[in-house]
Amino acid sequence: MEQKVLIILNPNAGLKQGKRYLADIISLFCKERYEVSVSITRQSGDARQIVMDKAAKFDRIVCIGGDGTFNEVAAGIMSSGCDATVGYIPAGSTNDFATSLNIPKSIMKAAEKVVSGTPRSIDIGDFNGRYFSYIASFGAFTKASYATPQNVKNALGHIAYILEGLKELTSIQPYKVRFETDVESFEDDYIFGAISNSTSVGGILTLDPDVVDMNDGLFEILLVKSPKNIIELNECIAAITSQNYDNKMITFRNASRVEIFADPEMQWTLDGEHQSGCDKISVRNIHNALKIML
Repeated sequence: MEQKVLIILNPNAGLKQGKRYLADIISLFCKERYEVSVSITRQSGDARQIVMDKAAKFDRIVCIGGDGTFNEVAAGIMSSGCDATVGYIPAGSTNDFATSLNIPKSIMKAAEKVVSGTPRSIDIGDFNGRYFSYIASFGAFTKASYATPQNVKNALGHIAYILEGLKELTSIQPYKVRFETDVESFEDDYIFGAISNSTSVGGILTLDPDVVDMNDGLFEILLVKSPKNIIELNECIAAITSQNYDNKMITFRNASRVEIFADPEMQWTLDGEHQSGCDKISVRNIHNALKIML
């Protein structure tokens, strides 16, 4: 019996390579005797709604787009309760999540992985009821991921985020935030914070792959304290670039669940998309929540 595949394409992601390869991708699936259907997104939120409406009829959902499109597909699957396996063909500007999963950068090689790879379970995050695939972050550089215009992202890729992030350096604002996990609590003034399940963060920060397991039921929590002088600022930069988390300016923990108390005006980003703040935030790791072809 032929397996049914739904391909969801974001035609505007990245350099718009996805739609240029669509016919080749369909041909690849057809050669392997898949029954293929295609849906095209037109605006933000479409991918999630498509999955909600159609996923139950398919064995596999294939996402062609960036990390934001994948986020919508994952959220649709989680919300609908279907058990379809996901395939990810990255075609965005940074593809942080795809990088963490070692998905090939070549669109056709990624498509081949979706066809012939092995299903693997990964964790998904819940941020006050909104799902995220790989990161919830606040503070320095966070705004860059959703404030950079799409046409600039398309033209410059990773460097677009860095350039936009540099604009924030003159107005970095520390936030007093309290974190409570199952085993400890900590509070300080932070200029950046991330709750992640990824080795790459916005194309700017990189976590050591040896400390990141994407299906261990745990998030990595990385917090950068507000430097009081130029010496502490240099310590922050050195610690992040060398991936040395045993540093007084860095808080690095693992947790499956965390309660966060913060200024409700403090803005967040989830998988590169804007998320308004709240005075109390509950983040939990949903272990082995999604099956993805790798």
